[in-house]
Amino acid sequence: METLSACTLHHRFVSGAISAKEIVQNLLHHIKQYDSKIGAYLLVLESDLYAQADYLDEKRQRGGRLGILAGVPFAIKDNMHVKGHITTCGSKFLTNFVAPFDATVVRRIKEEDGFVVGKTNLDEFAMGSSCENSALQVTRNPWNLDLVPGGSSGGSAAAVAASMASIGLGSDTGGSIRLPAAFCGISALKPTYGRISRFGLVAFGSSLDQIGPMAYDCDDIELAMQALGVHCERDSTSLPGESFVPVSFEAKFGQGMRVGVPWQFLEALPLESRKVFDETIAHLKEMGGHIVDVDLSILKYALAVYYILGTAELSTNLARFDGIRYGLRSERAGNLDEVYDFSREEGFGDEVKRRILLGTFVLSSGYQDAYYKQAQKVRRIIIDKFAEAFRACDFVAMPVSTGAAFPFGAKKDPLSMYLEDIYTVGANLAGLPALTIPSGHLEDGRPLGVQLVAPQRHDAEIISVGKQFQQRTNYHKRRPNFQRGGLS
Repeated sequence: METLSACTLHHRFVSGAISAKEIVQNLLHHIKQYDSKIGAYLLVLESDLYAQADYLDEKRQRGGRLGILAGVPFAIKDNMHVKGHITTCGSKFLTNFVAPFDATVVRRIKEEDGFVVGKTNLDEFAMGSSCENSALQVTRNPWNLDLVPGGSSGGSAAAVAASMASIGLGSDTGGSIRLPAAFCGISALKPTYGRISRFGLVAFGSSLDQIGPMAYDCDDIELAMQALGVHCERDSTSLPGESFVPVSFEAKFGQGMRVGVPWQFLEALPLESRKVFDETIAHLKEMGGHIVDVDLSILKYALAVYYILGTAELSTNLARFDGIRYGLRSERAGNLDEVYDFSREEGFGDEVKRRILLGTFVLSSGYQDAYYKQAQKVRRIIIDKFAEAFRACDFVAMPVSTGAAFPFGAKKDPLSMYLEDIYTVGANLAGLPALTIPSGHLEDGRPLGVQLVAPQRHDAEIISVGKQFQQRTNYHKRRPNFQRGGLS
């Protein structure tokens, strides 16, 4: 049962073929059996799950309205609040912070009768591309336990890949949903900026962050978006007056769907990864797509722009973690200045400190004009170049990363790790929806993903394209066999 998709579980529960209690019992058995080896969850809400199961079974028995997520288990990245439970953000700083309210996405899951299974591991404050920066535990890739799951939403991706949740929620600031999804062989959507409410998400880069769903197939992504893609009055950046509505783009392929490919931007793609990407483009062409060369060479500057603007925003957002208002307070501190200094020194990890320093520098007097303002100008050009590309095509196809999941410790310096985001940050800078779907495997079995980027508010259209691609290829139906000391 643990391998069933969200849509299948929902239909089986609603039809009476299975009880909510059976879903929970089977899921918890699977988690207890395997998560000690993977480390996806920081917290499993066992008592809450049984209480919700009893409520749902009683509700179905008396003929009450069942939500569109009834029976569906969700894994929640631990930078989103679940009322009454600790939100750690993968950091020592917040190991004692109990969330006073539910994030909007969590509230929507509960309102639509979904299960909140637990909180998943992440790079500290969502800063990283491998999930190696968590201060709390190690999360391993279910395809090979010697490999990283990707980051920063590595815990949610690993939970879904190992069938310990049907849908995982992550946050994506520069690729943190799409990269772990590709590394773990699952699908994921970074929605249009503002499509899903960020209320209750601990902010990293406020103009870049976006919550999105992760699942094996695009039908489950679409289901999650119907529940979560609604306007939220508590989020000033939430898209006003509209909700996500599924569409079918199947007929469009027959009419010559235009698929943009920035070939010039892909020249440095390694040979084996390029082979898989070329096969993906061939599939899209056979589906009726017309391949168009688009100029997105400006994206070679996107990584620099992202690490200027993103770190500037995070240095501001993380200023609230000062040892005074909440979170860790240093026991060494003897005066107010030492409370600030020692609490941040002891509470933050190296990567968080590195990015705070960079962000503070680019905002400092004498450097704001040279770096921050220039980066904002280039961001505008990136937005314009994407708009120009979409006049020539319906969506853009790109790799998610230069390669597949890598071993722990393989990236020795921060810059090599930052380069993992080279193909993903552009969508965040432009606020565009980007769907990642499994596109094949390297010769050693590691999964790869392709990224489909669409104009703003065209989330439903690329999900429809993803569904058609998956019907043709079935890459998403491959499951990890948990080799090398993992599961069997």
